[in-house]
Amino acid sequence: MLAKRIIPCLDINEGRVVKGVNFLNLRDAGDPLKNAKFYEEEGADELVFLDITASYERRSTTIDLVRKVAERVFMPFTVGGGIRSIIDIRNLLLAGAEKVSLNTAAVRNPQLIRDASRVFGSQCIVVAIDAKLVHSPQSIAHRKKRKLLTTGYRLSTKKWEVYINGGRTPTGLDVLDWVRKAEQLGAGEVLLTSMDCDGTKESFDIALTKAVSGAVRIPVIASGGAGKLEHFYDIFAKTKATAALAASIFHYREIKIKEIKQYLKRKGVPVRI
Repeated sequence: MLAKRIIPCLDINEGRVVKGVNFLNLRDAGDPLKNAKFYEEEGADELVFLDITASYERRSTTIDLVRKVAERVFMPFTVGGGIRSIIDIRNLLLAGAEKVSLNTAAVRNPQLIRDASRVFGSQCIVVAIDAKLVHSPQSIAHRKKRKLLTTGYRLSTKKWEVYINGGRTPTGLDVLDWVRKAEQLGAGEVLLTSMDCDGTKESFDIALTKAVSGAVRIPVIASGGAGKLEHFYDIFAKTKATAALAASIFHYREIKIKEIKQYLKRKGVPVRI
């Protein structure tokens, strides 16, 4: 069985690492270069670097910062934000990234996934999906009738919508439809973020991750909501996710990566120590 991966994420805004709750109220979380080096020393399996305002501001990811981070770490390194073309992807890979993460541009131009996977190989192409639960009248009525919280919905009543531009813009796309299409177009991996759970530290979105990881064969990285050691065990025990990504608990040194891996190993989850 392949080892499960623990991945810290550097959300970058104006050259600094930031973190918010549900994609809002961003606060400073340190220097990206220092954080990157620290996570490598901590034993992170990979690193994700997301320029979270690049697409919304219609600009490219800061290549210089990508290059500086890549020079300081030797673990696999994924970069996303503001990527719109094959040239953008090539420049990031040349700057030191091992993989690129496509979100807004992939939704607007799905052919980019196919073209990029053919040019660089599917192993380089990660499709990032920011997913938000759709509260339909039927599901709300069901919740009130049964007095259930969102996490109490039956899976059949759940539907998630794809958002772009750093979680600012709803697309009307169904998450499961989109992830299946992304796989067919050649995506090699999915970075799945629950906008509802992001930054809450209350739990990964088990229902969302279970649905998505069960709909495709490519690896799925679960993101959004990690706050306790138990959350990492749950996401691997209850879904087919191959990796768990977190930010807040790592940036503010609440839980160490080594601590998570040791805990998972004791629970019988395969990890690299």
